[in-house]
Amino acid sequence: MIIDKTFFSIFRKGSRTYFYSSLFFPMHIRREVFILYGFVRKTDNYVDVIPQDRAGFYEFKRKYYEAKQGKDTGDVVIDSFVRLAEQKGFEDEWVDAFLHSMELDLTKTRYETLDEVIEYIYGSAEVIGLMMAKIIGLPKESYEHAKYLGRAMQYINFIRDIAEDLELGRVYFPQIDLQQHGLENLTYEHVKQHPEQFKQFLQTQLDRYCHWQERAEEGYRFIPKRFLISIKTASEMYHWTAEQIAHHPFVVYEVKVKPMISKILLTVFSNLIDTMGTKFSTSFCHEITKEHHDSLE
Repeated sequence: MIIDKTFFSIFRKGSRTYFYSSLFFPMHIRREVFILYGFVRKTDNYVDVIPQDRAGFYEFKRKYYEAKQGKDTGDVVIDSFVRLAEQKGFEDEWVDAFLHSMELDLTKTRYETLDEVIEYIYGSAEVIGLMMAKIIGLPKESYEHAKYLGRAMQYINFIRDIAEDLELGRVYFPQIDLQQHGLENLTYEHVKQHPEQFKQFLQTQLDRYCHWQERAEEGYRFIPKRFLISIKTASEMYHWTAEQIAHHPFVVYEVKVKPMISKILLTVFSNLIDTMGTKFSTSFCHEITKEHHDSLE
């Protein structure tokens, strides 16, 4: 099955980690993952630019619902995704939640509580985990873990992209967390005057990521090994990103922390060799959790 060059281009430009990890899915799964990612990335591109393309987003959303009613929109990304959703049995509510979270990026700039953040993450990431579970045919018992994997990965994106999101006028962390750590905002000018508070704030966020990631890993047992290689590799790259930030907190204001292509491929081959492994080392998570708790004593 040939992957349409449109999806190949969107995916390759959009995410280094997901793209190279996904190349090691079997071809039929790879094609469906590319279609899913194409839809998600194209939607996200309307709201993650300066200035935001509000008209483009709402036109895309309108075409999606027309396609749901059986109309051929002429947009290969939308039409292919709608066919995939029908074939795989995606819940309509999942796509509705995704589009709602993308729309929030046009209207909402801050989140007061963790519950508000998780509501956003449900639509922006957890439902993608559910769609992936459908694509690779996982049992319903895995769905909660799939949601946690999407949540954990999204949270690392939030941490990694602090400076980028500030440019877009957004802060995805609970405002109550900032207040509890004595921070008024996350601008570089402010946090460099309160470095210890910022480090403690960041440790709290990484601690949260670790908790969610560990919940996600409990679901690895449901994933066939031929699919686990790609998923495990992507998880490990996000874990690597978290580790770099934990050791150098202010790096988030300097560069966008991403693994090199060579590192991703080496991790894939390592996972290919170690096919019996279903869980990567969480020593880093144990380390930062211990550091966080020790610092509070």
